[in-house]
Amino acid sequence: MEAEILFDVAEHVGTITLNRPEVRNAFGDDTRKLLLEKLISAENNPGVRCIIITGAGKAFAAGGDIKSMMSQQENEESETITARMATAGEVVTLIRAMSKPVIAAVNGPAAGGGLNLALSCDLRYASTNAFFLQSFVKIGLVPDWGGHYFLTQIVGTAKALELFMFGERVEPEQALNLGLVNDVFPHDNFMPSVREKAIQLANAPSDAIAAIKRATYFSTNNSLEDTLRLEQQTQAKLLLSKNAREGMRAFVEKRAAQFNQNDE
Repeated sequence: MEAEILFDVAEHVGTITLNRPEVRNAFGDDTRKLLLEKLISAENNPGVRCIIITGAGKAFAAGGDIKSMMSQQENEESETITARMATAGEVVTLIRAMSKPVIAAVNGPAAGGGLNLALSCDLRYASTNAFFLQSFVKIGLVPDWGGHYFLTQIVGTAKALELFMFGERVEPEQALNLGLVNDVFPHDNFMPSVREKAIQLANAPSDAIAAIKRATYFSTNNSLEDTLRLEQQTQAKLLLSKNAREGMRAFVEKRAAQFNQNDE
């Protein structure tokens, strides 16, 4: 039986693929733990400088496996339900905390927890075959995988409530206009387009990329004064780094910079 999560590395980009295409990559019993393991492995691998999460087949992720959830209902498996939600929380918390940029390559439908997994990523690119759905209300549930937090920050409270309460389908161009995704690419050339973005990040100065990610998320939950303090501390350190010296020399010499990466 093929693994529920696939992982490969090429050109310093680690690609994590949700691999249950027969159920639109719905999260099976082991999917959450395996996803967490692959993310930890990617973060600890110095040869990986950027991470892509995508789905096998025609979907990105359909969210929870309804048949499995119904079995939990029937047997009143409250501990299993709580454990699964806790693991999902670990996944999205790690994505936000890890030093490397994480891209959601939304190759097809992203619904429920699948959508909120995508929202937890740093950047999101959608195929023209994708659509987005906060489908929880249609089965009598509330958003999980951090959906309340991520969607509200992206689209604001009123729009988030509308998407949560009506559970209506959002098409790619609407998702782009709402800020749910950074760009939309034609499906026929989707993954090469996303990989081009990922390789660009993989070739950027990894210390600056990690610092930008940290400071950006820090600023969303802290004051201007605290953010300024972090910026000043970080800039003072980076200004004396090898990458900053190389970047400035390259700028003056009108050439492409050759940044020193973590694995060199």
